[in-house]
Amino acid sequence: MNEEQSPSKLSFLQRFKKRCLHTLLRSNYELLQVLKEAEENHIIDSHSRSIIESTMQLEKLEARDVMVPKSKMVMIEHQATTKELLDIMIKSSHSRFPIINSNKSKIQGVILAKDLLEFLAGDQKSEFNYKEYLRDSILVPESKTLGSLLRDFQQKKSHMAIVMDEYGEIAGLVTLEDVLEQIVGEIEDEHDFEEDNIIDFGEGRFLLKANTPIEEFDEFFGVKLQVENIDTVAGLVIKGFTYLPEQMDKISLQGFDFKILKTDSRRIHLLEIERSLGGNA
Repeated sequence: MNEEQSPSKLSFLQRFKKRCLHTLLRSNYELLQVLKEAEENHIIDSHSRSIIESTMQLEKLEARDVMVPKSKMVMIEHQATTKELLDIMIKSSHSRFPIINSNKSKIQGVILAKDLLEFLAGDQKSEFNYKEYLRDSILVPESKTLGSLLRDFQQKKSHMAIVMDEYGEIAGLVTLEDVLEQIVGEIEDEHDFEEDNIIDFGEGRFLLKANTPIEEFDEFFGVKLQVENIDTVAGLVIKGFTYLPEQMDKISLQGFDFKILKTDSRRIHLLEIERSLGGNA
């Protein structure tokens, strides 16, 4: 008579398959526990586990959480000359540029830097007609989840979306790279090292790199945080929680509301900050 193999004799991989294929995992927490066990048993490495965990968080994050705010967008007015276009492209080092109307209220489309370069390489003496190269822009609400946005990028073969607020006004933009960075971590190039640690989103919201020094935070907000043996904002937040928080967790500390936008099993990467209503920093 064949007896079912004892659970104690099953390899981890067999138990992993049994739990995933034959048992309904009732929550993300249970799946995360399986992934943790997989790492501990050397079935996957820590990097693979981090990528899977980050991918699971895409449906919790929204476009508003990672977008470049309108105040930081590099946009080109539709009446710009070829020289103005080239100057803007060289100065910004971006590859895609929204074309905006005169009152900066409507995006007409997106042009690529390579289109202008190809035009100039042809030794054209006429003005660059951006309308011949204009590509449709994807418009998404601030509440669009990053998981859904990633699918849009894939289906529409696009790398950029314009984020609109509830009133139909331009709120910012988000790129494919912004979404992928939520999965694999910061994708830096030679132009990224000067990026600010603190970005003003407007309306009292700020995006903050978690490793921002306390001194820089104090100077930016004009405050003096009460800290002891803590060098970074991440350290302040973790001390407040008394444990490593999870994505989208919130806490109020010393007159500021902190929301965790990106974290992994080891550290906090990105925060959203607002001054607490009625609080004093």
